[in-house]
This record gives sequence, C-alpha cells and structure tokens, in this order.
Amino acid sequence: MGLLRRRQVFYLISLVFLLSLCIPSTRSSIKQFGDRVRQTLPFTDQWKIQQEFVPTQHELDCLYGRTPKSNTGSSNSIEPIPNHVHFIFGLSNPYYKPSVGTFDFLCYLAVRSAIVGMKAEKVFIHYTYLADPPSPEPNASPLSNPWIYRLKDDVELVHHTPEEMEGLKSSPEATWQVAHVSDILRLKILQKQGGIYLDSDAFGFRPFTNLLKSPRDIILGHEGGNRGGLCNAIMVARKGSAFIDRWLKEYKGADLSKEWNYHSVILPKKLELQHPEEVCPLPPNAFFWPTWTWGHIEFMHQTLSKEEAKKWAAEIDRNGGSLYEDQLAYHAWSQMAWERYLSKLTPEIVRTRNTRFNLLVRNFLQDDMGGDTR
Repeated sequence: MGLLRRRQVFYLISLVFLLSLCIPSTRSSIKQFGDRVRQTLPFTDQWKIQQEFVPTQHELDCLYGRTPKSNTGSSNSIEPIPNHVHFIFGLSNPYYKPSVGTFDFLCYLAVRSAIVGMKAEKVFIHYTYLADPPSPEPNASPLSNPWIYRLKDDVELVHHTPEEMEGLKSSPEATWQVAHVSDILRLKILQKQGGIYLDSDAFGFRPFTNLLKSPRDIILGHEGGNRGGLCNAIMVARKGSAFIDRWLKEYKGADLSKEWNYHSVILPKKLELQHPEEVCPLPPNAFFWPTWTWGHIEFMHQTLSKEEAKKWAAEIDRNGGSLYEDQLAYHAWSQMAWERYLSKLTPEIVRTRNTRFNLLVRNFLQDDMGGDTR
C-alpha cells in the first residue's frame, strides 16, 4: 500500500510539472530557475565566463593606442579607421515571423549611444524590413517606425534586399538563423567601408579615438573573464582587413544551422592566436563586461538605493560615461536579459528607476522624450 501511494504521489507531481509547462508564466519561471542553476554551479562553463581577470599589458596597449606598428618595411602613415558606426536590423520580416520583433526602444537607445556617447561622424542602419506596423513589402517606408522617425535626421538608412541576404548563405540548402546572415553582412560591410560595428543591443559610452588610430586592421574584445572568445557584437576594423578576409573564408561551405557562436566568438579567437600581428585584442571589460551570466545580468538591472545610485552616478561621471575606467562600450546581452529586464524598459523607467544599466543609458534619451515616441 505504501509503494502504491508513493507511485501515486510521483505521478501526481509529474502531472503537475507537465501541466505547469503549458502555462507561459510558469514555463518562463522554470526556464529562469534552470538558467540560474546552470550558471551558478562552480564547475560550469558559465561560471568560468564571469571569473575575475586582470588586463594584460598588450590588451591595455591596444585599448590606449600604444600598440607599435607591425614590421612591414613600410614607412607610410596608416590611414585612421573612419568614425562611422554601422548597425544591422530587420533581416527577417516580423510580418511573417512576429517573434523577431521590430526596431524598438532598446534599438533606439543603442543608436543614440553612437550619436551622443561615441560622437560618430556617421551612423548607418542597414536593414531589409523596418516598417512598423510590419509590412509584407521589404521596401515599405522605415519612417513608419516611430523610433526610426525619431532618429531620421541623424542616421543614414541602407536597404538590403531579401535576395541579397539570401545570397550571403554559403550553404543555401541549410536552415540558417538570421543572426548568422547578419554575422556575414557585418564583416562584408567593415571589409568594404571600415568603421565600427555595434549590435542593436550594444551601447558605446565614449569616442573610440585610440582604437581608430590603431596600426592593426581590426580590434576585437574578449568575451568572458576566461578569454574564451573574441566576440563580433562590437568590432572596429579598417577596410580591406586581411583578418576579415580570412574570417569570411571560414564561412564558405559552413552549415551554420548546427551551431550558435563558433564562427562569431570562438573562431576569431583561434584566428587571432594564429595571426596575432593582425588583431588588437581588448580586455573583457572594454566591450563585454559585465557578461551574460545570471549574476551579471542581475547586477546591471537591480534597483539601487539612493546611496548606491549616487555612488555609481559619480563613478560613471568620473569614467566619462562608463562603469569602469577601461570600459568603452557594453553589450546588453538581450538573448539573456530581454525577457527579464530589457523588454520592460520605457523612457519613463530609464529616466526614473535607478539601475546601473539605466544610469549608463539615461543620457541617450532625447530631451523631449515622453510616453509618445512621436
């Protein structure tokens, strides 16, 4: 009888668990609990990502413009990398796939960071679909999007056709994630034009002056305290970069439907180790710190007391707009932070709720920003 009851209890618990997965709010909580467990156990790779680090001298030389020229035998001066910032958004049409979302408030803040924080000479938004409400037509007016409308006087919109995007796939028979198409497009843009690339959830806080004068043709930031990869969410490159050419060749014939971050994070690190003379690697806190792990995401978005907010506001002011002295930008890791924090942001929340993230981006709001984005 006792065994029967234990089995009944087990089946009842299993049934409740399965039913809970059918409820979106419960399913989200279970997923977040799983994330927390997976990222806080001391033997996991996620724990290694957020481990403490000390910047190397080479990384600091790259960050502060002290890298010597390569011994190429040429005495010609090196042309600076243009202070032009490129964003990519809308390669998938939300009219048919609503989950990809539209150009939103977070994207607006990222673009404003390039204008206000980085003081970019030009800002380009490369897109296929930007209309809001979404339209089946790829050439529907992007100015129908209220956030694009706000930015229209300060950006240049560059349209890429669906056919062009389809042609970027090196294995067209495979089902690629749109992120991988964007990976190739950003490399081709930098290879042809040079400049700075930012993901639409990346924020620049200060001009990249020293990086733009680097004698190396590409500058990449380490992701994670363990320096396990060089991430392509923020890149600085001179046009005609040999490293980017090498990187792009690795995409030929690759089936990216079976991977997530190999070509975008792990591969560039391997190539940098093979060709160190072509790359300037930056310490993790230059672009990608805090990381995407649970504790770091909470650190960025937890509500601060008045005393804490005052302390961090003073620190940000002392660092010229950054949390840390060596920080030029921050990747907000929307894949991990969107559901919990970023999707809930509004102009009012950024203005009035003191979190480390909000303190960093508050200055990017336009003065007349209100509830109506028009």
